[in-house]
Amino acid sequence: MFDTSPVLDCAGRPLRLDRPRVMGIVNVTPDSFSDGGRHFDTGAAIAHALALVEQGADLLDVGGESTRPGAAHVSAQEEIDRVV
Repeated sequence: MFDTSPVLDCAGRPLRLDRPRVMGIVNVTPDSFSDGGRHFDTGAAIAHALALVEQGADLLDVGGESTRPGAAHVSAQEEIDRVV
């Protein structure tokens, strides 16, 4: 029998969707609503991401624009600079 489960290409790494997956969240904004900007520093963000993977995250969502109520919008370039 053939496996028909969807597979996402995540930068050349296949992610099979044959079961629920856990997504870790890394907010890299200075005014994060959920973590108060604790991961705005690159080193802190990387350490947090590695900890999430160690705890079982299958993929990471790195957020570069705050969704905090009243937060100012940032340019696309600023968001890219924060995330990449």
